[in-house]
Amino acid sequence: MKQWNESQPIFLQIRQQLIEMILNGSISDGEAMPSVRQIAMDLSVNPLTVTKAYQSLVELDVVVKKRGLGMFVEEKARTKLLVHERSKFLAEEWPRIRAQIEALELDQNELFEKGEGK
Repeated sequence: MKQWNESQPIFLQIRQQLIEMILNGSISDGEAMPSVRQIAMDLSVNPLTVTKAYQSLVELDVVVKKRGLGMFVEEKARTKLLVHERSKFLAEEWPRIRAQIEALELDQNELFEKGEGK
C-alpha cells in the first residue's frame, strides 16, 4: 500500500501523481485517464478522494470529462501543466530553497558540481 504524506491531503498527492504522468508522457494529449475506480482500488482510497483529484485537474483545464466515456487529457495539457508547475515552484518552493542555499553559503559552482554527481 502507498505511504501518504501526512502533511498534505491525499487528493492533492493523487493529483500530483496524475500531473507527473502527464508531464513525463505516460498519458498523452487526447488519451483516456485511468478510471476513478481503478485508481481508488490501486491506492486503497475512497473513490470520492480520486474524484476530487480529477476535479482539480478539470479546474486547471488539463483534463475533461466525457460523459459516459471517462476522463481524458486535454490538448496541450503538458504545456499548460509545465507553465502551472513552474509558476507554483517559483512561488512556493524556490524561496525556501534559495534561503537555505544562502544560509549554507553555497555558491553556484558548488551546486552545479554536486548536482551532476561529482
